[in-house]
Amino acid sequence: MVDNLLPCALIFVLGASIGSFLNVVVYRLPAGISLLSPPSRCPRCLTRLKPYDNVPVAGWVWLRGRCRYCRVAISPRYPLVELLSGLLFVALFLRFGWSLETPFYWGLISWLVALTLIDLDTLTLPNVLTMSGVCLGWVAQVCLALAADQTVIPALLASVVASILGLWLFDGISILGAVVFGQTAMGGGDGKLAAMLGAWLGWQGLLLTVLLASVLGAVGGVMGMSLGWLERRQHIPFGPFLAFGAGISLFFGNALVQGYLSLFF
Repeated sequence: MVDNLLPCALIFVLGASIGSFLNVVVYRLPAGISLLSPPSRCPRCLTRLKPYDNVPVAGWVWLRGRCRYCRVAISPRYPLVELLSGLLFVALFLRFGWSLETPFYWGLISWLVALTLIDLDTLTLPNVLTMSGVCLGWVAQVCLALAADQTVIPALLASVVASILGLWLFDGISILGAVVFGQTAMGGGDGKLAAMLGAWLGWQGLLLTVLLASVLGAVGGVMGMSLGWLERRQHIPFGPFLAFGAGISLFFGNALVQGYLSLFF
């Protein structure tokens, strides 16, 4: 464990830095603003931030949560996203070690963090993220198959089929919801996110993710209505539940499936 301290510290810094960029993506992408220009600046006084103001997590602490120049409050969500990203990067490293899977799953978790926050903010899942995530998932499966000396075509085909399954599954849910409830049950972006998760996790991981997301969504909806936070038939974003289910599948999917099968075989 001690041998991993330095790598974990460096990986945390990497993940937190990626989280800092994800904050930019979450804010600018839905607004149609370039991710590269203008450079980071205060949204109120528009003063360009210094590099030391942008140090992940620590920068917010040093500034005591306020802009150095106009003293407007800076949302604590920024350092929390950076902290979460750093911790997820470390957790993935501890789970998959020094393998090719680790950097690819860092990419997946980064996409999921960005999509979760955008869905919470805007109730949308941008095509540019979901579709690029699908393509990256296919590339990941090809690379992982090559690294394992496996045949590439079956791995790619399985990934593509799982993507199609995810898309069809949520299209079917949407159509059924429209017939039964007279309103759209799922947004179009949910199906594309499911296609992305199928590309990464395969059909077994996709089905487990959807099951977990459905349970979490149902529990969250009931609790929200019980506490008065939600009204009946109020639309709530399903993307975060899919992302959370995918995270559980990524870390514990094999153990959960094996545990379930052991009940019957």
